[in-house]
Amino acid sequence: MSEQTPQIVVTVAAPVEAVWDALRDKEKIRHWHGWEFDGLDAEVELIYFTEATADSETRTLEVQGGDRFVVEPFEGGSRITLTRAPHADDSEWEAYYDDITEGWITFIQQLRFALERHPSESRRTRFYSGAGKVGPAEQLGLDAAAGTPYQADLVGESVTGHVWFRSEHQVGLTVDQWGDGLLVLSHIGPSDQKPDGAAMAVLTFYGLDDPAREQIDKRWQDWWSARYPSNEEAS
Repeated sequence: MSEQTPQIVVTVAAPVEAVWDALRDKEKIRHWHGWEFDGLDAEVELIYFTEATADSETRTLEVQGGDRFVVEPFEGGSRITLTRAPHADDSEWEAYYDDITEGWITFIQQLRFALERHPSESRRTRFYSGAGKVGPAEQLGLDAAAGTPYQADLVGESVTGHVWFRSEHQVGLTVDQWGDGLLVLSHIGPSDQKPDGAAMAVLTFYGLDDPAREQIDKRWQDWWSARYPSNEEAS
């Protein structure tokens, strides 16, 4: 297929050595990649090691599926360039191509956040997904521009922070009340592949105890399930 492959470019206020280490140290990867679940360690092993090729001299990493990272110095910090694998003639694989691209946007921004804000801290996370024609950021009134401060009622909790990033389908927000945590919200509108649309949220916490996280999780579970049923329920 001749369709151009997308690139994701993110600058990080950290030395290239620290960024490269965050891509090659398993314990560090598990504190920015994705979210906590029983298979996280196995996923990290598969993507970044079992089916990966790394060149430490050029700081180039090709991971499972052919996606390629390059880490290089940039304006006193670093620049990460991820070039997606070429489109394939495999229709089953192509059905997930855009989803994988969106996943990498989330993950690289999580990597940037971990290095810039919590380079030596462990995180805790919550993950929600489902079908919906209106995105969670829109429903929550989170429309501030990237880099600007915001204040919002976030599912029954008054929060403050800054807009960490915005992309076509995603917004990331720092949340002061979560120990300088991170909220990533994603939404893709209805399409032939996803007639009911698709929504996702990743909540990242630092320093909150179990009862505090459980209270937040209960509020979010109630709010989310009322608006974003699972794909099976939506169909």
